[in-house]
Amino acid sequence: MTRTTPRPGTALILGLAFAACSYPGVAPVATAPLPATSSQVAAGRRAYVAADLTFLSGMIGHHAQAVVMAGWAPSHGARPSVRTLAERIVVAQRDEIAFMQNWLREHNEPVPEAKPTGLTMTMTMNGMKHDMLMPGMLTADQMKQLDQSGGVEFDRLFLTFMIQHHRGALTMVETLFGSYGAAQDDLIFKYASDVGADQTTEIDRMQGMLDALPPAGRSAP
Repeated sequence: MTRTTPRPGTALILGLAFAACSYPGVAPVATAPLPATSSQVAAGRRAYVAADLTFLSGMIGHHAQAVVMAGWAPSHGARPSVRTLAERIVVAQRDEIAFMQNWLREHNEPVPEAKPTGLTMTMTMNGMKHDMLMPGMLTADQMKQLDQSGGVEFDRLFLTFMIQHHRGALTMVETLFGSYGAAQDDLIFKYASDVGADQTTEIDRMQGMLDALPPAGRSAP
């Protein structure tokens, strides 16, 4: 029986917008489920589709950028609450990267390295192909801006950019669930669902932390 997953009202629009996207070296999102291999059938596992591979491969690099961003907190004068959040992000997303790489390896699929650069996707619209960053990914200029900041300004930029980053991950989850035949593998379904729940919670927490910071140009009391 095919799972159905409730999504926000924007999910349909997002699914249509990204239905033709692909990441370098990864098959594009499938428009129909791929047949199960004999080994999958023998093992009693559900077939997975190209959209699952696109999601996992893209999310590995997406998480890698978050790890770099969070890893700067101690050396850039972040306040204790921001450092604690950053430490949690580093631990959690490194564990998730390992999970995704192991899943791909166990299914004899290409395993991308956890690199936070060069993560573009090709989107076809009106017959034209356009290269763009994956949802939520920071540009090189944004990463430079964050790296050159310190103290309260680092806190502000880190929280602002990480909210952007997390929202991008939610877009990727919605795209996965909106792709025909995707997320039928139990582990992928659970992982993507957890990403959606956890990062939604973290966005709310970070927005509260951001609102509590002193106004730009003023130091903390």
